[in-house]
Amino acid sequence: MGSDLRSKFIEVYSTLKSELLNDPAFEWTDVSRQWVERVINSCSSLNHCYISIHNVLCGKLNRGLSVVDSYKSLKEGNELSENEIFLASALGWCIEWLQAFFLVLDDIMDRSHTRRGQPCWFRVPKVGFIAVNDAVILRNHIPRIIKRHFREKDYYVELLDLFNEVEFQTASGQLIDLITTIEGEKDLSKYSLPVHRRIVQYKTAYHSFYLPVACALVMSGEKLDDHVDVKNILIDMGIYYQVQDDYFDCFGDPAVIGKIGTDIEDFKCSWLVVKALEISNGEQKKLLYDNYGKDDAACVVKELFKELNLEVIWTRHRPKTRRSLLVQRSRYPS
Repeated sequence: MGSDLRSKFIEVYSTLKSELLNDPAFEWTDVSRQWVERVINSCSSLNHCYISIHNVLCGKLNRGLSVVDSYKSLKEGNELSENEIFLASALGWCIEWLQAFFLVLDDIMDRSHTRRGQPCWFRVPKVGFIAVNDAVILRNHIPRIIKRHFREKDYYVELLDLFNEVEFQTASGQLIDLITTIEGEKDLSKYSLPVHRRIVQYKTAYHSFYLPVACALVMSGEKLDDHVDVKNILIDMGIYYQVQDDYFDCFGDPAVIGKIGTDIEDFKCSWLVVKALEISNGEQKKLLYDNYGKDDAACVVKELFKELNLEVIWTRHRPKTRRSLLVQRSRYPS
């Protein structure tokens, strides 16, 4: 994306924020408006910690920007009007809001400590579990934005259905992830590559990879049922992305990736543990069963992963998967 379109995308955020802070559906007080501004506004100074640092503005914005990029591609190189840029950007921000909603709750459920190099929102002083309601507010901003800017469009209902369906798919993927880690019922025998793929497909791929392109298609007047093959490619891209994220959770530098990985402690069905179960011998499996999911044994598990050469396996898996995705994508140049 060119710098001009990116700057316009950022400008749309300010417009949406102002509209939400003056939504006539709620009788605002100074205190309530200030609180919600903390939820959606950017950091006003280095001494203040606002939620958007963790959730909206300080992300990479890839999901949101992808809507604008995809819509521009569908216009086959034609210049976008100011209105088209605004509408595509507004949908992009809806996806960023959706991601923010998921992350606030995900950090609470995973008992995480940092997100994007900052303390998780619920760990910020005076926030705590008010963060749950903050997440609900973030989610409810999405239909407010869509209603204000798209209710006169022929595809208004289709947009609402799309966001509702993807939210349901993501929440269902989160459910599969969570019920495999219930305290007292931890069982690594449940974990396999198909289980990992199913969790990732629903928890990550639909909202991070499929939704941005689907929004652009809907804006362009396309029927989503006519683009199932594109959807499948995007899901595969999302799975590849999550496998990479699983790897960095264990082996990445927190200063670089912006968080302290907790997949081992949280007994997550990550690609690393699934591969370890697949290639380990009896003694190594026992070590994994005895230590995976324990707060004080992450270093033991990491050493086992290194012993199993999972870092090397990943470096081989990565280019192979990328080549496969590029081959699939080349079949659909548009």
